[in-house]
Amino acid sequence: MDFDLATHLGSMSRRVETLQYQGIAAKAVVLWRVYPTDADDLWEALTTPDRLRRWFLPVSGDLKLNGRYQFEGNAGGIITACDPPRRLEATWEFAGGKSWVIATLAPEGQGTRFELRHIAPVDDHWKTFGPGAVGVGWDLGFLGLARHVDAPEAARPPEANPDWMASPEALALYRSTSTAWAEAAIADGEDEATARQSAERTRKFYSGEPTTGD
Repeated sequence: MDFDLATHLGSMSRRVETLQYQGIAAKAVVLWRVYPTDADDLWEALTTPDRLRRWFLPVSGDLKLNGRYQFEGNAGGIITACDPPRRLEATWEFAGGKSWVIATLAPEGQGTRFELRHIAPVDDHWKTFGPGAVGVGWDLGFLGLARHVDAPEAARPPEANPDWMASPEALALYRSTSTAWAEAAIADGEDEATARQSAERTRKFYSGEPTTGD
């Protein structure tokens, strides 16, 4: 059976939260959906190198409590909490910046609810791109995971192909998810015009369009 992208997108939920975290002003980008598999299988997909590379990125390091990990060409950090198959917390360190991710799994209906909270400081990057700065990337991750759960033996999802990143399907996805993050920011109290401007910068960034001067 072909993967149904529309069904996946309709299964996604998003939220933005304003908070103080470790003494700094921060925002939490929160995504979740229910995957049609059990918690043990989903935990394995999220935490084992062989499966991570099939839907996300190759990873190296010590994938255990207090261990340091590194995703190829992306972020690394330290695993600060690990309670299989329910909860994983880690720092998310990239390009000199530091944020935090919290992943939780819980049975729901006939599947497992996976929720990801990415807590980021309100810095210049956030002020430019808003929640889409990390949210759209995680949307792509949730999509890759959905394809992996649907076909776990597949080597890599279509999104791993650089040609897909500029395809009409991808461009439409960047637009729809950027808009969804703008709506989440507005629901959290962000000024509507500011939220939509940030979302448009995010869409342009992922689409390969210039964002300077916006």
